[in-house]
Amino acid sequence: MAETLNRTELVAAVASETNQSQATINGVLDALFSTVAKSVAGGTKVTIPGWLAVEQTSRAARTGRNPQTGEPIEIAASKSVKISAGSKLKAAVK
Repeated sequence: MAETLNRTELVAAVASETNQSQATINGVLDALFSTVAKSVAGGTKVTIPGWLAVEQTSRAARTGRNPQTGEPIEIAASKSVKISAGSKLKAAVK
């Protein structure tokens, strides 16, 4: 199983690499995530070339089945988020 880098560890690593305080890095991450969330919620695709792209997707309403009874049910239209890895991120994984 892969290791997990949580937010606290990420903030500490970035602070160490940039010689900034952890409070500063934490504030930058909060602002980054807030800006991305607002943009994507508003329908704007956010891209960091080579690293990642985040965009809103829509699913149409459809008919599904209740797995316990087999009865048809209506599933409402919904919105979701799609995150795609860029070429630099993919290359770093190889």
